Amino acid sequence: MATKKPASDYSESSIRVLKGLEPVKQRPGMYTRTENPLHIIQEVIDNASDEALGGHCMNIVVTQNADGSVTVEDDGRGIPVGLHPEELVPTVEIVFTRLHAGGKFDKGSGGAYAFSGGLHGVGVSVTNALSKRLEIMVWRKEPDGTGLHKLAFEHGGVVEPLSSIPAPRDGKKSGTRVTAWPDPKYFDSPAISQVELQRLLRSKAVLLPGVTVSLVNGKTGDTQVWKYDEGLRGYLNEMLAQGSGEPLIPVFEGAQYSNGETDGFAEGEGAAWVVAWTEEGAVVRESYVNLIPTSNGGTHESGLRDGLYGAVKNFVEMHSLLPKGVKLLPEDVFARTSFVLSAKVLDPQFQGQIKERLNSRDAVRLVSTFTKPPLELWLNQHVDYGKKLADLVIKQAQSRLRSLQKVEKKKSSGVAVLPGKLTDCESSDITRNELFLVEGDSAGGSAKMGRDKEFQAILPLRGKVLNSWETDRDRLFANNEIHDIAVAIGVDPHSYMDSPDLSGLRYGKICILSDADVDGSHIQVLLLTLFFKHFPALFRHGHICVARPPLYRVDAPARGKKPIQKLYALDDGELIAIEDKLKKDGLKDGAWSISRFKGLGEMNAEQLWETTMNPDTRRLLPVSLGDFDHGESAARFNMLMGKGEAAARRAWIEEHGNETEADI
Repeated sequence: MATKKPASDYSESSIRVLKGLEPVKQRPGMYTRTENPLHIIQEVIDNASDEALGGHCMNIVVTQNADGSVTVEDDGRGIPVGLHPEELVPTVEIVFTRLHAGGKFDKGSGGAYAFSGGLHGVGVSVTNALSKRLEIMVWRKEPDGTGLHKLAFEHGGVVEPLSSIPAPRDGKKSGTRVTAWPDPKYFDSPAISQVELQRLLRSKAVLLPGVTVSLVNGKTGDTQVWKYDEGLRGYLNEMLAQGSGEPLIPVFEGAQYSNGETDGFAEGEGAAWVVAWTEEGAVVRESYVNLIPTSNGGTHESGLRDGLYGAVKNFVEMHSLLPKGVKLLPEDVFARTSFVLSAKVLDPQFQGQIKERLNSRDAVRLVSTFTKPPLELWLNQHVDYGKKLADLVIKQAQSRLRSLQKVEKKKSSGVAVLPGKLTDCESSDITRNELFLVEGDSAGGSAKMGRDKEFQAILPLRGKVLNSWETDRDRLFANNEIHDIAVAIGVDPHSYMDSPDLSGLRYGKICILSDADVDGSHIQVLLLTLFFKHFPALFRHGHICVARPPLYRVDAPARGKKPIQKLYALDDGELIAIEDKLKKDGLKDGAWSISRFKGLGEMNAEQLWETTMNPDTRRLLPVSLGDFDHGESAARFNMLMGKGEAAARRAWIEEHGNETEADI
């Protein structure tokens, strides 16, 4: 008699390998926004925009058809249709059916796109995967005329193989037309937001001067057309006129791109920008990377902020305009700033596939380097305007200082009560201040040297912190490390049901900074246990964070237009992704070197700042209690951290170990 296989059996057959477009269908939220189908249509629009960015396309037409499908047509070069030399499948088919396949990985001199928004190579394949049907028509210039090529998919699979015929002689010469029927089962709503779609298309026209972008309503025949020959300045002025009023000084406008020789950036990298300061009304802030709208900003916006701040600060200091006791901060200069920023980055790294935030560390220096000198020069050439701007930012600083004084926290007996090993920050603004609890004295030394002393404090910890889960509150301070942490934070230990006095809190962010290894993770757990058990209000108010230092550094040689790079990986998965990317860029195995950080102490101050502490380039992980029941979670913590719970821990691991999702 055959025995029944238990439901919880964990064996070789339990590991499922997703092939083709299956990963997208299984978890569409990892690849696109699922509120409505706009983003999968945007992927097609982005491809047409990349053709225009390269100077190959002058018209983009988006049609919302009566049957619910959407057509995107351009007059670019047309997607290649011949057999791919390695895959021996029509190239257009590969583009729409293979994840991580596209013409945008090769950034060398032979690449099809020097700059593009579609970098990940999963864009239109996601569109195909999440559509009931997708039809493609490609016009390609052939030696004997123009060829018209057709191909159709349903649910991601080919249903009408590629067919080719000569195109009419008086018809379209080159380009691509994609019509997609989004599958409503993957989206919360099948209706595309008209406001968002119009904003997207208008932004493409703004960033592509001279290119005509049209939106056609297939039901009514109504057509909207955008074409901005005047570019960014006209667009910003139009937006400001809707409610922000006249700019205080003339709009600061400029564009600069690298020649690839003297500044450490790749040839063509840089930015175009328009910036205006207004005294009232809503500010307008839009940023783009290679024509992709970055609604959540990112490192290119941080670079603009740093560039503007540096220029204004130098002007104010040169002309001795700053009142006594007032110190300018970047947010004082940025508070009343409206801007449109269009950055060109050769190899952009985005936060997630939907590309709403740029993470590329080099973009901070890129934009800052190109925006600061021209603004500083202009202000000194137009001193009257410079003084007007200085007056505005000084008023912002004074307003900030007054608001701080209103909520000034109660001070204890003075600085002398603070732990001797605490290296404190200068600012008293707890909304900005950060305390880093750093594993080890050597790492603490690097952190002290690399930090921004204005708002970052360092408290080095020796060895592993006490497991305080079963420690009574009145005995906590017998442990020196816990005593120092509590005194530095400025909050007394309390329980979950208490309403503690947080007026003495000295830091808005309390950041756990430990090695990126097992011991570092153990220290994280011990500190999180301390805060969960004895300082739960800090979790409730979002004050606890975990810093994420990299485990690896990859030194990549110059390739094509890209200069020498230092790339950092948080873990083995990111290291594999970086190596795959370098291979796609044409580098051979062994052309790059990999360094493994055995601990934070191996990083110099500059590396620690760039990767882990700089708010513009770090990846800081906020920790929250979430919505779960505290009593239930306390029982779970007791099982995991209790000294007498070894048997329960073992049983729990044996019971639930097979529930771990292996991402293979």
